[in-house]
Amino acid sequence: MTQEEEMLIMPGAWNLPFRHTAGRFTSRFFRELRDNRKIYGVRCPQCRRVLLPPSSFCEQCFVPCQEWVEVGPLGTVEAYTICYVPFLGLPPPPIAPIMVKLDGADTSLGHLLGGVDVSDPRKARELVKMGMRVEPVWRDERRGEIADIQYFRPVG
Repeated sequence: MTQEEEMLIMPGAWNLPFRHTAGRFTSRFFRELRDNRKIYGVRCPQCRRVLLPPSSFCEQCFVPCQEWVEVGPLGTVEAYTICYVPFLGLPPPPIAPIMVKLDGADTSLGHLLGGVDVSDPRKARELVKMGMRVEPVWRDERRGEIADIQYFRPVG
């Protein structure tokens, strides 16, 4: 094609269902959620950071991680946003996605904030704060997935 030729854009959508193994580390992480209501990260043997979600290697040191460390259950909101438009795969809006740093972890876990009415943006700004302390709310019937934690709710 030359620059003078018009490039046509063809709209479309793909729905590609698939299944894949979660891998050794993620499988153990999800089993602990499902079977024990416990949250685990891994400690880097070199920099000593506790990584959550767990990874088979430290992304800073590039060394294998093998030491499992229980973290939380309490944590601190490090970042959040409030969404009033729908996103595929997430609950209907309004929702408050958060990054929560669980006690004992050095990295944050993405999840949802619950137990707070975020339907009114002005009120939501007063209720949701950086640094707020949260705890997990567990699903009654757990299946071995991140949604076994329904959401994190404010404490204190």
